[in-house]
Amino acid sequence: MAHAISEECIACGACMATCPVEAISEGEPYVIDAATCTDCGACVDSCPVEAIAPA
Repeated sequence: MAHAISEECIACGACMATCPVEAISEGEPYVIDAATCTDCGACVDSCPVEAIAPA
């Protein structure tokens, strides 16, 4: 199961910088590619507004 980014996203880019498999891309809000995401949770810990959770 991949993670998802909610509407709470402030587009700061912190999650993109921490994703080891580059599964996150810019969008409104940012988007996590479920096929690429390894469910490591690195993005969850890096998000300053807690906008990322398991999908």
